Amino acid sequence: MKEKIKYQVLNTIALCIPAYNAAWCLPRLLESAGNQLIPFDEILVYDDCSIDLTVETALSYGAKVVNGDINRGCSYGKNKLLETTNCKWVHFHDADDELLPNFTTLAHQWINKDNCQDVVLFDFEYRDNETHQLISKSDFDSDQLKQDPVKYAILNQINPFCGLYKVAELKKIGGYDIDAKIIYNEDVAFHCKLAIAGLTFGVEKEISIINYHIKNSMSDGNKVKCAQAHFEVMKINAEKVGKVYNNEIAQKLWANAIILASLSDWQTSKKAVDLALKLDPKITRNESSVVKLLSFFNAYFAIRARELMIRIFKNKLRTSA
Repeated sequence: MKEKIKYQVLNTIALCIPAYNAAWCLPRLLESAGNQLIPFDEILVYDDCSIDLTVETALSYGAKVVNGDINRGCSYGKNKLLETTNCKWVHFHDADDELLPNFTTLAHQWINKDNCQDVVLFDFEYRDNETHQLISKSDFDSDQLKQDPVKYAILNQINPFCGLYKVAELKKIGGYDIDAKIIYNEDVAFHCKLAIAGLTFGVEKEISIINYHIKNSMSDGNKVKCAQAHFEVMKINAEKVGKVYNNEIAQKLWANAIILASLSDWQTSKKAVDLALKLDPKITRNESSVVKLLSFFNAYFAIRARELMIRIFKNKLRTSA
């Protein structure tokens, strides 16, 4: 018993949940937090001015509530939770997801190591919220993260609900950026920021997190804003890292331009194309021969022509999106 208490005191973990009108889903997450084999040392909920019973629900499960004064968004809420916690490690989690009982056990196995990395990414299952049917599983690559975390963070989506973070290191870099331009792509911006700042990453392969697909979620309902924010994040990354990752950032910008075109945001699509070509003039090397040929004359025209052909010959790809 004494060893267990010492184990937890030395390596404390806070579960931090930014929440807005989350009374409908908080019970599932908080029940799963209560079912951990090793209890969380703190469970904190940031209430972003909800108009439902979010606060009452959180309190009923014994969570500590941090109240916001006005609705400021998820990134601001995470920063407030980071300021509030007394723990050495923090795990941010979306209110509509779930933890398996082994999460904190695995977490303590990591942070009890003398040489534990600054960030530990946990592989997770992605399931449908209504049917619980498995949609996919994440597969973080430990070797690639060790070899070049900046490159990995640029090329791969890393969500905050799968991370365990050393509080002292997050505070050093200032936590999440709250720039309105990147708010809909805050997770990519955050992990790129961590990697560029030199934080180290580890990977836990045993599944302990369930991420649910929710119909009409913020990302589903704001696809244009998400794509626009991704352009801004890659633009910021290009300014931060110089020429070292030109090709990787150009890859993401070219893909982003295609997505923006599919959403009919031609203006931002052109910006993405222009920046991609500036970083890597040969970015179309993996495109079809037709797109390559059109890009030789005008890359933005090639993107528009590509989208037009999809709408004419493969319209189901757009109508079902």
